Amino acid sequence: MPNDLTPAQRVALARHAQRPGTADFISALFTDFFEQRGDRHCADDGSILGGIALFHGHPVTVIGHRKGRTLEEHMAYHFGMPSPEGYRKAQRLMLQAEKFGRPIITFIDTPGAYPGLDAEAHGQGEAIARTLALLSGLTVPVVAVVTGEGGSGGALALGVGNRVLMLENAVYSVLSPEGFAAILWKDASRSAEACDVMKLTAADLLELGVIDGIIPEPAAGAHAAPQPVYRALDAALARELAALSKLSPSALAANRYKKFRLMGSKALGKERL
Repeated sequence: MPNDLTPAQRVALARHAQRPGTADFISALFTDFFEQRGDRHCADDGSILGGIALFHGHPVTVIGHRKGRTLEEHMAYHFGMPSPEGYRKAQRLMLQAEKFGRPIITFIDTPGAYPGLDAEAHGQGEAIARTLALLSGLTVPVVAVVTGEGGSGGALALGVGNRVLMLENAVYSVLSPEGFAAILWKDASRSAEACDVMKLTAADLLELGVIDGIIPEPAAGAHAAPQPVYRALDAALARELAALSKLSPSALAANRYKKFRLMGSKALGKERL
């Protein structure tokens, strides 16, 4: 992949309508996927896709954001923006993985959590916070993969992993470039300028120590030739899970805690205690 793409161009590729989504990665990387629906409290939120699968013959739990392809799917899944029911479904699957000792693999691709009135009324902030807290303390391996957009707490809710990987043209940030420009400069049209200062690309985040590895993409993006991306991600996941499987349950939780406590220290040149 050429290194001369601007951050704004990478944002455009991360949002491409044909970019592989969670369902595509599940189909390509796993076998015997069994989807599980519902949060056991209120409803099922289709913007979170999750279930049990086999990865190289070993059982894992897979959870990811789902945007959909058609207009009908976009509307049904809120363009990949989960409601509290989606995060509570994710929590249910995480607790199940913890009970049976299954590694968890998450796929992140969302502009952010759904901002609707119903979502707020049903406890959006609380649902995200509980998901973050739960992920932080799990004693099974957790590998998070940012495949497209990683926006705000809606993305971070699935991002507290022992290892965090990003596709080369994925982006990961505290909010969208448009939102950043609107807040900072009162002008959302300056989003391309915002992309330059937000440090949201995979290369930026690897340098800052926020992520642990970059999955290469073809020159035209993952949607143009997804098979090489699938192969590269398959190898990376196998490598990371093999390494994490050697750690004890308590060491896995401690590893995740230390990783996030030290995040950014590579750029700062010191540990944050």
